[in-house]
Amino acid sequence: MRRMLSLMFGATPAPRPAGQPPDPPSGRSSPPPASGPASEGVERTWTSTDGLELSARDYAPAAGPARLPVICLHGLTRNSRDFDGVAPAMAAAGRRVLALDVRGRGRSAHDPNPSNYNPAVYAGDVAALMTEAGIARGIFLGTSMGGLIAMTLATLRPDLIAGAILNDIGPEIATEGLTRIGSYVGAAEPAASWAEAAQRSRAVNGVALPNLSDAGWMTFARRTWREIEPGRIVPDYDPAIAQAFAGAPAGSTQSSPDLWPLFMALAMNRPLLLIRGGQSDLLTTGTAGRMQALAPQMRRLDIDGVGHAPTLDEPEARSAILDFLKTAP
Repeated sequence: MRRMLSLMFGATPAPRPAGQPPDPPSGRSSPPPASGPASEGVERTWTSTDGLELSARDYAPAAGPARLPVICLHGLTRNSRDFDGVAPAMAAAGRRVLALDVRGRGRSAHDPNPSNYNPAVYAGDVAALMTEAGIARGIFLGTSMGGLIAMTLATLRPDLIAGAILNDIGPEIATEGLTRIGSYVGAAEPAASWAEAAQRSRAVNGVALPNLSDAGWMTFARRTWREIEPGRIVPDYDPAIAQAFAGAPAGSTQSSPDLWPLFMALAMNRPLLLIRGGQSDLLTTGTAGRMQALAPQMRRLDIDGVGHAPTLDEPEARSAILDFLKTAP
């Protein structure tokens, strides 16, 4: 597990030196989408600095006063469809919403160099999208890995972040949860039908989401798997992301990186909301409590009967997010 965190982060990113101005925007600003179903958004693509074509869903805001957009970042094996429920609600509340497919997931290209599957590279991709879309600052909504990306970005480009919502993630990651994730990531065989994909999703995630209905598991499967040909349905990510979970070389003494400076960079003078699954095996109550002590302005919601991670379709999660956005910049 230490190897996974070390490979994901390496050295803690160095903050931008005090007084150094942000990198100037390049390219023309891209307006919010003017057409397309409000519940689906429209696809927006951009090119990473190393030449990969990446994708996001772009949801236009409802009419009203201009507000900062929301940038949605998903978890390790997920994609932009994780936000299919909450993104339209935030757009209806007057926020432009961009839900990203992080490289190697969803409609974004797979990286031929798996070592690039790490939060520092992902943060650079987010910054490139914001430049391309003409977005100077935003509110970030990050689930699990997505929250780690937001923390990383806060050290590299603090000017881009006006506030953040962290979904079941913090600067200390419980070994129990990492072990569980490592047991399945990259290991799934193709499913022959959507019913099988739903059943297998339930087998892996049922403990975390015990109250999800049969219809809910079908929705879960369609958000996280893709059909590459009739009768061949696969998880919608590059299996190479699992390489970070490989065993450490014999005799290595890798230690987990200290992520608390990243959290403090994110928390500095910004509104925060922490959503935690009440039965999470990744974010402990002790870590969540320490986060609150260090960032007393941070709101917190624990959702009973849910593990890692809340889907954000829970009514209490939806309400907490929309309430937070009422007062966020």
